[in-house]
Amino acid sequence: MPKRASLGRKNKSVTDKTDLTNPTISISDEMRKSYLDYAMSVIVSRALPDVRDGLKPVHRRILYAMMEGNYDWSKPPRKSARVVGDVMGNYHPHGDSSIYEAMVRMAQDFSMRLPLVDGQGNFGSIDGDPAAAMRYTESRLARAAESLLRDIDKDTVEFTANYDETQLEPTVLPAEYPNLLVNGANGIAVGMATNIPPHNPGEVIAACEAFIEDPEISTEALTEIVPGPDFPTGGLIMGRQGIREAYATGRGSIIMRAKAEVQTNAKDREAIIIHEIPYQVNKAQLLERIGEMVREKTLEGISDIRDESDRNGMRVVIEVKRDAQGDVVLNQLYRHTRLQTSFPVNLLAMNGGRPQQMGLKDVITAFCSFRKVVVGRRTTFLLSKARERAHILAGLMVALASIDTIIELIKKAPDTETARNSLCDTHWPAAEVADFVALIDDPGHAVIDGHYRLSETQARAILELRLQRLTGMERDKLSAETRELADKIADYLDILGSETRVSRVVLDELAATRERLANPRRTEITDQLGDQDDEDLIQQEDMVVTVSHRGYIKRVPLSVYRAQRRGGKGRSGMKTRDEDFVTRLFVSNTHTPILFFTSHGMVYQLKCYKLPEAAPQSLGKAMVNILPIEPEETINTVMPMPEDESTWADLNVMFATASGNVRRNNLSDFTTIKLNGKIAKKLQECEELVGE
Repeated sequence: MPKRASLGRKNKSVTDKTDLTNPTISISDEMRKSYLDYAMSVIVSRALPDVRDGLKPVHRRILYAMMEGNYDWSKPPRKSARVVGDVMGNYHPHGDSSIYEAMVRMAQDFSMRLPLVDGQGNFGSIDGDPAAAMRYTESRLARAAESLLRDIDKDTVEFTANYDETQLEPTVLPAEYPNLLVNGANGIAVGMATNIPPHNPGEVIAACEAFIEDPEISTEALTEIVPGPDFPTGGLIMGRQGIREAYATGRGSIIMRAKAEVQTNAKDREAIIIHEIPYQVNKAQLLERIGEMVREKTLEGISDIRDESDRNGMRVVIEVKRDAQGDVVLNQLYRHTRLQTSFPVNLLAMNGGRPQQMGLKDVITAFCSFRKVVVGRRTTFLLSKARERAHILAGLMVALASIDTIIELIKKAPDTETARNSLCDTHWPAAEVADFVALIDDPGHAVIDGHYRLSETQARAILELRLQRLTGMERDKLSAETRELADKIADYLDILGSETRVSRVVLDELAATRERLANPRRTEITDQLGDQDDEDLIQQEDMVVTVSHRGYIKRVPLSVYRAQRRGGKGRSGMKTRDEDFVTRLFVSNTHTPILFFTSHGMVYQLKCYKLPEAAPQSLGKAMVNILPIEPEETINTVMPMPEDESTWADLNVMFATASGNVRRNNLSDFTTIKLNGKIAKKLQECEELVGE
């Protein structure tokens, strides 16, 4: 206890001293700074892809480590555990599971439009099956990844130190195509998220070419080249409005639908065949959900579900009951299951070290600007290497012009160092290589008054020159190399000095990349909207419509009234109240329009399926509660429209009033009636229509 008291007094003393010497720290300011630092670290280091190569740091490190390990597409695959170990040990000091999961996704052809990893073994399935452990699978770079890594060794991108500052890693890859659009991306950061759909590589690269040729091209024109996303799982995109909004603003919602058809088998029964499902939909969970809804009676008309998918493609068979219609059941599946879903587009990516919401043109602009930088840096690198070689060749050409003198000088020298110094101190005639030396543009070694002084590097190359290089053939080769190198240097200088040449180089490389990577579109875009009307969900069925004298109406399926054997007692068709009786009875299809004429000359229209369905013994529902009629107004006539719409223009409707006025109209005049009704006949005051 005394020791505790002593420690307490000591801490109090230290605290008092700190309070006297240090300023007060605001907790709110410290929390705000710490939160922002953490948020930016998550945004930059984990969650958001870079607009230039479309990769997050973990994906970029995986590809770079595989390139360093020589796990090329032309080489045999290696154990995935070996790749994960290289990435984790050199560049990504996090758990191996996160690295392997990222690599698995890059190998899935149902997740990536252009897979960047070529995997062998179990890398998961569209049914949501997990990949096998990394010790059981093998992987290597895919051919599409080659276009992301090409020329990375030519100073095309910036490098930074890895986590322990023992190696360097690229901050971005010199991508030859806009991978952000081709393969898409998704991620959740602090306070922001991204969700970018994949696109067709040929279309996206063609859009980049169009932008370089015309930087003022509009987003609408680019949309003509890139009509919409192209999901690896195929399917349908319903409508184009969501696509336009996403490309213009960076945000939008795209309705996706499975590709299905209704077929009739040999037993005259219908079946729904599903060939493609929407992107990121788990097929096994989808079928399980359909089965649950059938058991819950949410979906009716389905008798069996079979998954007949194999390596040749997807095939899901949904058997339809004999008394059901396949089109109606399919529309119900679209309404209640993930056979139709939406893709919320949020085109957010890192641009210049900052997260930015971008449209289609913004992404293409950023990528094309990056490609011009890559071409410029690569050309500068190649020019430097060419000049280094040209410097040596210039020395060799000068030596060949005075080879006898040089041999004599070397023979007289007591040692190599003396020979080298003598070569450097002598002014050699160089009139024949003056133009070549000027092209090299070496400020320390120029041709002055027809003479040239060799550098130490050139002198060393002359001393290491083999005698066989002095033959006529070898001298011709040396001259040819010199001329070829001179042409390259001139071309490099021309590229660096002309923005037009840089754009042309980028265009040529984009065209070559498009030839390698372009493939047919998988997702079909239709102008049809994805919303279904209620009518699309109603099965066509014959109904018996009953109308009573006091204004009650109902519908009963015709199948309820089964045939009676001889001597049958029949069954009740409608239960009525006192002084009420059935005035109208007819059979109509559920999709047939029914007209209601009132005593005030108004007409209303309802589809048969909107009438209340009831049991045969029930009274039904009062029409005043179905139609917006006035209290003193009555329904005089209920008339179903003929099933053959082509006959409506040839038929007439006759009106008669209580005062004896008559009139006729074409039946086609009453085909489009709004919910609030339509004036069928304008009546005078105190005049009413007569019913049937």
